[in-house]
Amino acid sequence: AGGAGGGRRDACGARDTGAYKGMGDLRECFLCGRNGRGDRLERHHIFGAANRKLSDKYGLTVWLCGDRCHRNGEYSAHRNAETAAYLHRCGERKALEEGMTREEFKKLFGKDYL
Repeated sequence: AGGAGGGRRDACGARDTGAYKGMGDLRECFLCGRNGRGDRLERHHIFGAANRKLSDKYGLTVWLCGDRCHRNGEYSAHRNAETAAYLHRCGERKALEEGMTREEFKKLFGKDYL
């Protein structure tokens, strides 16, 4: 992870802005750092399906390049288990950084990804 743009980055590669609003506040692809020019950015719920609303509630969404990193690329979030697992770990880490306990996380999201 990582990518374009300066500034300090957290353990999952997201730029550390110093103020938490959500993982996807920065309008660049969380995985590759691109700005969406040529491949529109799309918001990805890290914990989807039944946990989609929880992802919204706790700010566990990220911006991804729509075609390349979100839906269709070889390593995209919806086609690559390793990428999905990486995002799950990042999402759980962010929830823990914001004060949720591992027990609370597991109760809400049904699994401990770390």
